[in-house]
Amino acid sequence: MLWRAITFEMNTPLNRYLDENRVMDVREIPCSIKHGLILQTWRDLAIGESFTLRNGHDPMPLRYQIEAEHPGALSWEYVTHAPDDVSVKLTKIG
Repeated sequence: MLWRAITFEMNTPLNRYLDENRVMDVREIPCSIKHGLILQTWRDLAIGESFTLRNGHDPMPLRYQIEAEHPGALSWEYVTHAPDDVSVKLTKIG
């Protein structure tokens, strides 16, 4: 399972958890790990870079946190918005 790799390899480059399309699927990763992983991945983006987050629910609290910590720096675009499958493109814009 992916979350086991994350548990034991937290010091690896975070882009290792993005697939070839820059999608980070966190549906199987425990909440205790995925929130920090997502935040750090976004923080490590260069301005203009993005990745798509795939989650089992709407990660709106994550959006609020990023916007509070980095006002005006986040573009949040829903790609898929089903009750149990949500994909959001996160882009660092400033």
